[in-house]
Amino acid sequence: MVAFRTTAVGPCVLLALLASQCAAFAPIGTSSFADRRANFGARRNTPVVAPPSSSSSSPTKLRMGLDLVTYLRTEWVSAALCTNQTPREADVCLQLGTEDGRAVTFIPKTIRELITSSAEPDGKLSVGARRQLKQQQERRKAATIRYFDQPCDDLNETDDESVDIVISLQAAQRMVENGQDWKKSVREAARVLKPGGRLLFVEQSQLDGESYLEYVGNLLSFKDEDESEAGSSEAAQEESDGSETEEDANPVFECIGYDDVDLVIVPHVAGVFIKTEEAGMTPAERKAKAAADAKARTAELSISAFERGIKKRKKKKKKKGKTEEGAEATA
Repeated sequence: MVAFRTTAVGPCVLLALLASQCAAFAPIGTSSFADRRANFGARRNTPVVAPPSSSSSSPTKLRMGLDLVTYLRTEWVSAALCTNQTPREADVCLQLGTEDGRAVTFIPKTIRELITSSAEPDGKLSVGARRQLKQQQERRKAATIRYFDQPCDDLNETDDESVDIVISLQAAQRMVENGQDWKKSVREAARVLKPGGRLLFVEQSQLDGESYLEYVGNLLSFKDEDESEAGSSEAAQEESDGSETEEDANPVFECIGYDDVDLVIVPHVAGVFIKTEEAGMTPAERKAKAAADAKARTAELSISAFERGIKKRKKKKKKKGKTEEGAEATA
């Protein structure tokens, strides 16, 4: 039997091993100048073979994501954002593009339920993601995980206005790479969020030549594009009647704060947006809500005035009683 002895390997030894495997570190003295010149000419005349296209992917293909600097910085910002911007009263959180178990460690323990979604082409959660989520959940003993095989741009397993927090952490670019619609994922997030719910995101600043931040901030409806086009004729009729138009519509999200992620190579932006109370309402519904709010304020003022009148009458009656008692005492 051969016994192996473990020794400390220094950086010089590692560099030597790397050099022995790399042709770029071949010593010059191993061949003549003529041989090297001939080899250079042969290499220059050799046609360049293009690398295989990214479209022909395989299950074992290694895919590189963000660079290390951007990845570490955005992960730090994502953890801080989820921890500091999740309200204590929030119970349900949904993650767009679940690919591992980091969301379990990012969200506070006050979250009771975490819902998954997938940015993969088939819209299904990978086996590795399920395994990591289970491991992190068992270690932290925090939120209950609901494993849903639903695409980010079609949250068909999640009901309307049923989620308190939606987090999107470096998922939009993976949606673009896998053929999903990142814009529709934002609209789906608006649909499932409760009024007053929060959208927390750390995403690339530009996607397909469009700003992620501006799209979220200027979103006026969480309906699909075809539904919006179907309602264009009704909008035109309302405009001709002098009623409210799309320009007067309220945005779906209200910006709480945002900032560019610094110290990164690939530009990213982090932001916190809240779904407005009137998001998704038609002009008639908003008008009815405004009338109901005005009526409620009037009723509240009437009750307050009535209570003040009762207190004033009691105080006056008590003062009058004290005056009569004083008069009787002097008499």
